[in-house]
Amino acid sequence: MQTINSYLATTLKALRNQKGWSLDKAAQETGVSKAMIGQIERGESSPTIATLWKIASGFNISLSTFLEPTPQSQGAVFRKPDELRQQPATDGMLVASLFPFEDRFGFEMFELTLLPHYERLSEPHETGVTEHVIVLSGTMEVLVDGQWQTLKQGEAVRFAADKPHGYRNLNDQAVVFHDLIHYQRGNESSL
Repeated sequence: MQTINSYLATTLKALRNQKGWSLDKAAQETGVSKAMIGQIERGESSPTIATLWKIASGFNISLSTFLEPTPQSQGAVFRKPDELRQQPATDGMLVASLFPFEDRFGFEMFELTLLPHYERLSEPHETGVTEHVIVLSGTMEVLVDGQWQTLKQGEAVRFAADKPHGYRNLNDQAVVFHDLIHYQRGNESSL
């Protein structure tokens, strides 16, 4: 399996070429600097999840497109978070792409781990995107409609992710949760 950086580099360059975009055009569409996009394409930079989201939004694709290829199986797909978990850049968040985006399903699902005292504010995703967050262990807070709401183990929330939102862990222990991100049909494309 390719490392996240080499897979990301190959995928980003292929997507940019597929769209016929220069580095300048990609920077304009994503809000990520031309220099950073070039560094990512050369495998010289490990972007944060925030940067990956900006790039994914600019290309109108799912986040998981940059983490790994879509499974080719039409049957049952078994996944183990311990084998998938990775930490992009120096983020205080671990990411396991449980089910990468597939157009036929319209969603991607992650297991996310917030390390102690980590906060992640997210810019709005594409119009119509919703997130479903289910806490597996620990206690976290979710920023929805401008208010931080506490979620404990076993609790869940669904919210419009096309607005500013966020996640934070104010505790001394890591928090683990599932995040199912559903894309409105026609808004999402994958490689």
